[in-house]
Amino acid sequence: MRDAVTTLIRNYDLTGRYLDRDAMANLKSYFESGTDRISVAALINANSPVIVKEAGLQLFEEVPELIRPGGNAYTTRRYSACLRDMDYYLRYASYALVAGDPTVLDERVLQGLRETYNSLGVPIAPTVRGIQIMKEKIKAMAADAGVEDTSFVDEPFDHMSREFSEISV
Repeated sequence: MRDAVTTLIRNYDLTGRYLDRDAMANLKSYFESGTDRISVAALINANSPVIVKEAGLQLFEEVPELIRPGGNAYTTRRYSACLRDMDYYLRYASYALVAGDPTVLDERVLQGLRETYNSLGVPIAPTVRGIQIMKEKIKAMAADAGVEDTSFVDEPFDHMSREFSEISV
Protein backbone atom coordinates (compact mmCIF):
# COMPACT_ATOMS: atom_id res chain seq x y z
CA MET A 1 0.00 0.00 0.00
CA ARG A 2 1.38 3.37 -0.98
CA ASP A 3 1.39 6.43 1.21
CA ALA A 4 2.13 10.10 0.61
CA VAL A 5 5.84 9.67 1.30
CA THR A 6 6.48 6.63 -0.91
CA THR A 7 4.37 8.07 -3.72
CA LEU A 8 6.27 11.36 -3.66
CA ILE A 9 9.67 9.67 -3.55
CA ARG A 10 8.66 7.24 -6.29
CA ASN A 11 7.58 10.09 -8.58
CA TYR A 12 10.84 11.96 -8.05
CA ASP A 13 12.87 8.79 -8.49
CA LEU A 14 11.13 7.97 -11.78
CA THR A 15 12.08 11.38 -13.15
CA GLY A 16 15.61 11.24 -11.70
CA ARG A 17 15.23 14.39 -9.66
CA TYR A 18 16.24 15.39 -6.16
CA LEU A 19 13.52 16.42 -3.76
CA ASP A 20 12.85 20.11 -4.38
CA ARG A 21 11.04 22.78 -2.36
CA ASP A 22 7.62 21.56 -3.48
CA ALA A 23 8.44 18.02 -2.41
CA MET A 24 9.72 19.18 0.95
CA ALA A 25 6.61 21.34 1.46
CA ASN A 26 4.38 18.35 0.65
CA LEU A 27 6.27 16.14 3.08
CA LYS A 28 6.17 18.81 5.78
CA SER A 29 2.42 19.22 5.34
CA TYR A 30 1.86 15.46 5.51
CA PHE A 31 3.90 15.06 8.69
CA GLU A 32 2.36 18.13 10.34
CA SER A 33 -1.11 16.70 9.78
CA GLY A 34 -0.11 13.22 11.00
CA THR A 35 -1.53 13.51 14.50
CA ASP A 36 -4.80 14.86 13.14
CA ARG A 37 -4.98 12.09 10.54
CA ILE A 38 -4.57 9.45 13.25
CA SER A 39 -7.12 11.22 15.47
CA VAL A 40 -9.68 11.23 12.66
CA ALA A 41 -8.97 7.58 11.85
CA ALA A 42 -9.53 6.75 15.53
CA LEU A 43 -12.82 8.71 15.47
CA ILE A 44 -13.93 6.74 12.44
CA ASN A 45 -12.93 3.46 14.06
CA ALA A 46 -14.79 4.24 17.27
CA ASN A 47 -17.91 5.59 15.57
CA SER A 48 -18.20 3.77 12.25
CA PRO A 49 -21.55 2.07 13.00
CA VAL A 50 -23.06 5.41 14.01
CA ILE A 51 -21.56 7.25 11.03
CA VAL A 52 -22.90 4.68 8.58
CA LYS A 53 -26.32 4.46 10.23
CA GLU A 54 -26.80 8.23 10.38
CA ALA A 55 -25.49 8.73 6.85
CA GLY A 56 -27.85 6.02 5.59
CA LEU A 57 -30.83 7.58 7.36
CA GLN A 58 -29.99 11.00 5.94
CA LEU A 59 -29.50 9.57 2.45
CA PHE A 60 -32.84 7.75 2.52
CA GLU A 61 -34.52 10.88 3.83
CA GLU A 62 -33.04 12.92 0.97
CA VAL A 63 -33.71 10.22 -1.68
CA PRO A 64 -36.76 8.32 -0.36
CA GLU A 65 -37.40 6.55 -3.67
CA LEU A 66 -34.44 4.31 -2.85
CA ILE A 67 -36.41 2.54 -0.10
CA ARG A 68 -39.77 2.51 -1.88
CA PRO A 69 -40.90 -0.57 -3.85
CA GLY A 70 -38.67 -0.87 -6.89
CA GLY A 71 -35.90 1.25 -5.34
CA ASN A 72 -32.36 -0.01 -5.09
CA ALA A 73 -32.51 -0.18 -1.27
CA TYR A 74 -36.00 -1.69 -1.16
CA THR A 75 -36.09 -4.95 0.81
CA THR A 76 -34.04 -5.68 3.87
CA ARG A 77 -31.35 -7.45 1.86
CA ARG A 78 -30.76 -4.48 -0.44
CA TYR A 79 -30.95 -1.99 2.43
CA SER A 80 -28.32 -3.99 4.31
CA ALA A 81 -26.13 -4.20 1.20
CA CYS A 82 -26.26 -0.43 0.85
CA LEU A 83 -25.15 0.09 4.45
CA ARG A 84 -22.48 -2.60 4.05
CA ASP A 85 -21.08 -0.76 1.03
CA MET A 86 -21.10 2.55 2.91
CA ASP A 87 -19.14 0.89 5.71
CA TYR A 88 -16.71 -0.48 3.13
CA TYR A 89 -16.12 3.01 1.67
CA LEU A 90 -15.66 4.44 5.15
CA ARG A 91 -13.11 1.83 6.15
CA TYR A 92 -10.99 2.32 3.06
CA ALA A 93 -11.30 6.11 3.31
CA SER A 94 -9.80 5.83 6.80
CA TYR A 95 -6.83 3.94 5.34
CA ALA A 96 -6.37 6.63 2.69
CA LEU A 97 -6.60 9.34 5.36
CA VAL A 98 -3.75 7.84 7.33
CA ALA A 99 -1.71 7.15 4.20
CA GLY A 100 -2.30 10.66 2.89
CA ASP A 101 -2.78 9.15 -0.56
CA PRO A 102 -6.20 8.47 -2.07
CA THR A 103 -4.81 6.25 -4.84
CA VAL A 104 -4.98 3.31 -2.41
CA LEU A 105 -8.72 3.50 -3.10
CA ASP A 106 -8.28 2.88 -6.82
CA GLU A 107 -7.00 -0.67 -6.54
CA ARG A 108 -8.73 -1.67 -3.33
CA VAL A 109 -12.19 -0.17 -3.85
CA LEU A 110 -12.96 1.52 -7.12
CA GLN A 111 -11.77 -0.88 -9.81
CA GLY A 112 -13.92 -3.82 -8.81
CA LEU A 113 -16.98 -1.78 -7.96
CA ARG A 114 -17.14 -0.05 -11.31
CA GLU A 115 -17.98 -3.28 -13.09
CA THR A 116 -20.19 -4.55 -10.30
CA TYR A 117 -22.28 -1.38 -10.06
CA ASN A 118 -22.61 -1.16 -13.83
CA SER A 119 -23.77 -4.76 -14.11
CA LEU A 120 -26.24 -4.43 -11.22
CA GLY A 121 -27.59 -1.07 -12.32
CA VAL A 122 -26.77 0.58 -9.00
CA PRO A 123 -27.54 4.32 -9.23
CA ILE A 124 -24.36 6.32 -8.85
CA ALA A 125 -25.76 9.67 -7.68
CA PRO A 126 -27.09 8.28 -4.35
CA THR A 127 -23.82 6.39 -3.84
CA VAL A 128 -21.87 9.60 -4.27
CA ARG A 129 -24.29 11.47 -2.00
CA GLY A 130 -23.87 8.82 0.73
CA ILE A 131 -20.08 9.17 0.53
CA GLN A 132 -20.38 12.95 0.82
CA ILE A 133 -22.73 12.69 3.80
CA MET A 134 -20.20 10.49 5.61
CA LYS A 135 -17.48 13.03 4.85
CA GLU A 136 -19.60 15.85 6.28
CA LYS A 137 -20.30 13.85 9.45
CA ILE A 138 -16.64 12.99 9.96
CA LYS A 139 -15.53 16.58 9.45
CA ALA A 140 -18.08 17.75 12.04
CA MET A 141 -16.94 15.07 14.50
CA ALA A 142 -13.29 15.98 13.92
CA ALA A 143 -14.00 19.66 14.47
CA ASP A 144 -15.89 18.82 17.67
CA ALA A 145 -12.87 16.78 18.79
CA GLY A 146 -10.59 19.79 18.33
CA VAL A 147 -9.10 19.16 14.89
CA GLU A 148 -8.70 22.67 13.55
CA ASP A 149 -7.99 21.96 9.88
CA THR A 150 -10.17 19.14 8.59
CA SER A 151 -9.45 19.79 4.90
CA PHE A 152 -7.42 16.56 4.57
CA VAL A 153 -10.64 14.62 5.25
CA ASP A 154 -11.98 15.77 1.88
CA GLU A 155 -9.34 14.01 -0.22
CA PRO A 156 -10.34 10.32 -0.02
CA PHE A 157 -14.09 10.98 -0.02
CA ASP A 158 -13.89 13.43 -2.92
CA HIS A 159 -11.62 11.00 -4.79
CA MET A 160 -14.21 8.21 -4.48
CA SER A 161 -17.03 10.57 -5.43
CA ARG A 162 -15.14 11.84 -8.48
CA GLU A 163 -14.25 8.32 -9.62
CA PHE A 164 -17.80 7.01 -9.14
CA SER A 165 -19.24 10.03 -10.94
CA GLU A 166 -17.26 9.10 -14.03
CA ILE A 167 -19.13 5.80 -14.24
CA SER A 168 -21.78 5.72 -16.93
CA VAL A 169 -24.88 3.87 -15.77
